[in-house]
Amino acid sequence: MRRKRYPRAISEWPEGERPRERLLKYGPRHLTTAELLGIVCRTGVKGRSAVDLGRELLQSFGGLRELSAADPEDFRTIKGLGKAKIAQLQAAMELGRRALSEAKRITGKVESSQDVYDYMRPHLRDLKKEIFQVLLLNGHNELLETVTASEGSLSESPVYPREIIQLANRHHAAALIFAHNHPSGNPTPSATDKAITEELVFAGKIMHVRVLDHVIVGDDGYFSFADAGLIQQYERAYARRRP
Repeated sequence: MRRKRYPRAISEWPEGERPRERLLKYGPRHLTTAELLGIVCRTGVKGRSAVDLGRELLQSFGGLRELSAADPEDFRTIKGLGKAKIAQLQAAMELGRRALSEAKRITGKVESSQDVYDYMRPHLRDLKKEIFQVLLLNGHNELLETVTASEGSLSESPVYPREIIQLANRHHAAALIFAHNHPSGNPTPSATDKAITEELVFAGKIMHVRVLDHVIVGDDGYFSFADAGLIQQYERAYARRRP
């Protein structure tokens, strides 16, 4: 009968095969994704090396994108993962998201819905609940601040126009752009999305704060209220209601 060989700890591997040493010598691009995850985890768990753990994470979640979207409770399905390793993994994933966001950081004027989508996509795509964010702009359409206005459920996030306008006043914003995600991956606006956007446009008109757009981030695309002509439609509706 063939005897199964027990797995060895990475510290017992030949030095030229150890992921950390290979990364330092050749660079991270020469390592597999499982090996990079093993370095993040630092150590393995009973009966499995850190690289084995990296492979199991990829197999269990389906890939890095799904791993990045996981909640702390999701990680607990992996036997042997404690709070420290879960924190290390989530910190690494968040750093990746922030690196993507910095690469698309808006440093001048916000020119189009594509600018908004590129900037917000790393923050909003793949989230399991709706997050409503407000981009606060100055009179030249330059980004002052991005603020999370509300966090909701799988299908909605509560938004209150009065609070949004108060937020704009606190930051001395001259214009606003809204962005939120659809966890379903479909960026098509709901009836509620349309109603709240119209309310926000009306509130902005009353307080002399321009609403430039509302961008819904989906799985691999987005919907822009401005591009679809809805912002202009709501502005005309407001003008008709004025005495």
